[in-house]
Amino acid sequence: MTRILCIEDDEPMAHLVEMIVARMGHEVKSAQSGHDGLSLVDSFKPDIVLLDLMMPDMDGWDIYQHLKAHEETRHIPVIVVTARSLSADKEVAMKLAQVEEYITKPFTPQYLGETIVRVLDQSTAR
Repeated sequence: MTRILCIEDDEPMAHLVEMIVARMGHEVKSAQSGHDGLSLVDSFKPDIVLLDLMMPDMDGWDIYQHLKAHEETRHIPVIVVTARSLSADKEVAMKLAQVEEYITKPFTPQYLGETIVRVLDQSTAR
């Protein structure tokens, strides 16, 4: 079973993502802060991380950099899920950072599911 971690400070959004992901048959946990998310990465060992960028305690990019800076977590694919639209400079930054995918809120359950499947398929093909 695929383990998915959602790091999202908006509790209703986190519950929505949990419900969508659980219905897909994946094991899912969520964290409402960056610090809690990083702790869960260590204990839950997710196969993929869904990461909000705007959180009160840590910027999502800081969490992303932390994940990619450590040998034991750098292989975990990250899907950025955010309310921010993708500006040209964010798109360049995303490509430089090698983020696997970027989803803008609001999204449909089908789109989230398709994106997770695509990213998981790409990560297992590596």
